[in-house]
Amino acid sequence: MGALALFGEKYGDEVRVVEIGEYSRELCGGTHVARSGQLGLVKVLGESSIGAGVRRVEALVGIDAFRFLARENVLVAQLAEQLKTRKEELPERISGIVSRLRDAEKELDRLRAAQVLQIAGSLAEGARDLGGVAFAAHRAPDGTGADDLRKLAVDVRGRLAARPAVVMIAGVPKDRPVVVVAVTEGARGRGLKAGALVGLAAKALGGGGGGKDDLAQGGGADPSPWTPRSARSNEP
Repeated sequence: MGALALFGEKYGDEVRVVEIGEYSRELCGGTHVARSGQLGLVKVLGESSIGAGVRRVEALVGIDAFRFLARENVLVAQLAEQLKTRKEELPERISGIVSRLRDAEKELDRLRAAQVLQIAGSLAEGARDLGGVAFAAHRAPDGTGADDLRKLAVDVRGRLAARPAVVMIAGVPKDRPVVVVAVTEGARGRGLKAGALVGLAAKALGGGGGGKDDLAQGGGADPSPWTPRSARSNEP
């Protein structure tokens, strides 16, 4: 009959053959219904791999499928009501909202980065001289992203490029402290390396880090060494 034995099953001399219209004809050890028509509505939930060349399809049938679709219909109706649009227009409406949200997030990131970089000039001007090396340190406001911390460190270093200088920018982007150290060529000539310096700073915060001699980043688990006083004085 051309029936297929699936999944390496072993059968006896006699075995049930299950046909579903012209779509499927297979050997089967047992089914839950006498006829495929008893299944009624079939709602496929998903499919996944369970082995090499073998896929598993999960679905609801009968009354369970109706109940599932009824819940989905209620959810779609609620979304349409909240977004003040028709059901068939929901995909386009949601896509527009997501697109505007992404644009707003990008603009917010741009404004946040610009705000962080505004203090680069004052940090460079206020750098202290430590043994002939200019040292600029700053504790950024909590929530400042690691990328913005790096941009600020590089910007301040650029303003101090003509001098031996070390720049240290610290902050807590989320719940863990981050330290970025940038070193000018003149400071590297004196043996100061960003990777070694950031390792010392991160160790004090219960973490570690490293990187290149000119720019390195580290992190920790405990921001408590940064007291409110050190934050006010812009020193980590």
